[in-house]
Amino acid sequence: MHPTDGPTKPPLSGDRTPWYKQLNRYHWFVFTVAALGWLFDTMDQQLFVLARPAAMRDLVKPETPTESPKVTSLRQREAGDIATSLFIAGWAAGGLFFGMLGDRIGRAKTMLITILIYSIFTGLSAFSFGLFDFAFYRFLTGLGVGGEFAVGVALMAEVMPAQARTGAIGMLQALSAVGNITAALINLGLGVAEEEGLVTSPWRIMFMIGALPALLAVAIRWGLKEPEVWQKAHDLRAAVPENAGPGTTQPQLGSYAELFGDPVWRKHAILGLLLGCSGIIGLWSVGFFTPDLIRYVQRKGMASEVYEVKISEARRDGNDNNAKNWELIRNAEHEGKQFPNALVDLQKTAEPSINGRLTRWSSYTSLMINFGAFFGIYGFSVLAQRIGRKPTFVIALTAAFISTTSVFWFLQDFWQIFVMVPIMGFCQLSLFGGYAIYFPELFPTRLRSTGTSFCYNVGRFAAALGPLVKAALERFFQSISDDPVQSLRYAGVTMCSVFLIGFFVLPFLPETNGKPLPE
Repeated sequence: MHPTDGPTKPPLSGDRTPWYKQLNRYHWFVFTVAALGWLFDTMDQQLFVLARPAAMRDLVKPETPTESPKVTSLRQREAGDIATSLFIAGWAAGGLFFGMLGDRIGRAKTMLITILIYSIFTGLSAFSFGLFDFAFYRFLTGLGVGGEFAVGVALMAEVMPAQARTGAIGMLQALSAVGNITAALINLGLGVAEEEGLVTSPWRIMFMIGALPALLAVAIRWGLKEPEVWQKAHDLRAAVPENAGPGTTQPQLGSYAELFGDPVWRKHAILGLLLGCSGIIGLWSVGFFTPDLIRYVQRKGMASEVYEVKISEARRDGNDNNAKNWELIRNAEHEGKQFPNALVDLQKTAEPSINGRLTRWSSYTSLMINFGAFFGIYGFSVLAQRIGRKPTFVIALTAAFISTTSVFWFLQDFWQIFVMVPIMGFCQLSLFGGYAIYFPELFPTRLRSTGTSFCYNVGRFAAALGPLVKAALERFFQSISDDPVQSLRYAGVTMCSVFLIGFFVLPFLPETNGKPLPE
């Protein structure tokens, strides 16, 4: 009988000591390394999310001088969707490969490899010349990003004391919000610098900063050991010769054949994958486009403020002709029309100020998402320890659906960024606290990294199609409304239905609260 299939057992002990007081010095070292690896991983993810609009403006230019701003903007958004899809596809492929590798060669070695990969190719993204090489670097970055999560949570699940496992992994995942917040602060600082004319192409600087986590590999190489339970599984396999005879079973480490050959592990893998799809597609196809939404919603207002400053400056200098030109530009922007050809070069001088302001507000949006995310992720671990994993998932899925739909339907004013967006971040990202805790509890040691990675990362192949589906929905709705903001709203709300998938699979998955890890 598989350990996760029986009735729910009581907690492993009655110890009420807080999880953080149960850790010794080495536990804290493992926690720190794993947390930093995942924190920097999410920082690199968020740097891409925040840099994407600016990168697409630089890399995807109007095809003709007379192409309308609406058409150019739509092509740039579609290019961003393509880059996002390839990044997520790389994430999925990397998760599959490195999850298996983590079971075969060890958690620590695999973590070192994945951190180096995502750091190096994030840095190389800064030197992109066009959409093709940019998307290629993002795919390779995704390989490392996808592999790091599974080996990190498998390492934590196996090293931490049993009673401390839920709290420690919950905090590990909560700290991913700190990585996202760090990216938002970097974006905010560079946005202000761009607005002041101190930097150009700040998105390139952001990606160069994203290469710094490679330094963490030194700490991993220096002091991280493989978990004892993995070492025992590895030694057990080594003790059985491959030609030992027909009656001898040789345990397999990191084997997809064994994962799907066993009916229980196969069931857990497939249903876990569907559960993961709910949150992963919802986040990457909807939630992480909220900073883009605020940029589009506020573009006219921010541009008008900048143009009013230009008009005032021209009049103060006694240059009435220039003031009239700025008024023509302001009116054309407000009405969504093409700027007169004679004024295109003049309008371009205002773009750094406009983009700097928009970058600031997209940074505030990201900060608010991840401020809420920190508490949501850790809150999931607290609630899951008290009422169980499955009931907590039901609450989180419901809250994610309602809050994300509300943001994409109603987000309009600045004050809403500081109220609605943190609530969405709390609800939506809480699911990822659940994935980090729950998925390692579904599989035995020899398949833990493989199974966790399958559940968490294969869903990204479906998620990779999400931005493309969103782009198709945007085109459809824009053909009806001819309003890019409304088309993004309608597409986002439609995509929110993905959160409902989780409700259909939870009844068929086991409750693991209070049970030992399967061996």
